[in-house]
Amino acid sequence: MAQEVRGVIAPGKDEPVRVETIVVPDPGPGEAVVRVQACGVCHTDLHYKQGGISDDFPFLLGHEAAGVVESVGEGVTGLSPGDFVVLNWRAVCGSCRACLRGKPWYCFNTHNARQKMTLAATGQELSPALGIGAFAEKTLVAAGQCTKVDPAVSPAVAGLLGCGVMAGIGAAINTGGVGRGDSVAVIGCGGVGDAAVAGANLAGAAKIIAVDIDDRKLATARTLGATHTVNSKETDPVEAIRELTGGFGADVVIEAVGRPETYQQAFYARDLAGTVVLVGVPTPEMKLELPLLDVFGRGGALKSSWYGDCLPSRDFPMLIDLHLQGRLPLDAFVTETIGLDEVEKAFERMHHGDVLRSVVVL
Repeated sequence: MAQEVRGVIAPGKDEPVRVETIVVPDPGPGEAVVRVQACGVCHTDLHYKQGGISDDFPFLLGHEAAGVVESVGEGVTGLSPGDFVVLNWRAVCGSCRACLRGKPWYCFNTHNARQKMTLAATGQELSPALGIGAFAEKTLVAAGQCTKVDPAVSPAVAGLLGCGVMAGIGAAINTGGVGRGDSVAVIGCGGVGDAAVAGANLAGAAKIIAVDIDDRKLATARTLGATHTVNSKETDPVEAIRELTGGFGADVVIEAVGRPETYQQAFYARDLAGTVVLVGVPTPEMKLELPLLDVFGRGGALKSSWYGDCLPSRDFPMLIDLHLQGRLPLDAFVTETIGLDEVEKAFERMHHGDVLRSVVVL
């Protein structure tokens, strides 16, 4: 039987979000209803609100979530009511050309729930952010979007793996291939950049250089494993990174801003045959210009990192286990916990750089 719950809606471009009653249908074939326990407030949700993703309003916001499976639809295996799960927005299909090549983290045909959640007052269909829509007491997702993890972890911590923290850790470990003894530079120390710092530290990097224009963010990066910090408002970051790496540049440079200027800094701050990883998300109008001879002459690899090139079924449980062992401080990313009716204020604090992550707890 369909249920009515509260959820946070973005009604139109740049309009304030509001809490509305939404209708969550019973799960159909291959679907699951999840009782949401916590959901992080991510920049991607703000992009949805601003119309930067699409104009398919109204949106049901929220996607960095953890909760408990309430019910599953026909044909669902390996998932049962009562399972504690982290939600992911790349439920792999298992049959596209990437999956068949044994690289499901690149799946080209990820899927979401087929049914739509709706506004109770009007019956209007909602567009769930990244196919999840978890600023709600309950949400409907594809069963493949549910990844079971150890229930001993706090939901407020676990949910962060659903997007930003996984993107950053994966950019370092999965995409960048950071290894023991490597030198790593991370440009941009918001949630994703700080997660890249933590990932590089976890991988055993010998030198981790954090770059930002905000000393508060640089201080946080140090607590997560940065060995050196550079305020790029005061110092040329390329020269600083080279100086800290014997004049050569870093083995891996992770760009977590998504701007042409910072990408160029990353490109020239890496060692010959080094790797640049773009995990910051650019906007459609941005263009990049580099001398082609420099691209050729410097060698190495220029990579983009999609969701940290993660495979949720492999990476989420592993990272939760590392956190529970005290080896990955995921709780450091939670600046504050809030209620559903405080999401608009959380966006304001995010804009001013006052938080690493606000987390809605239900």
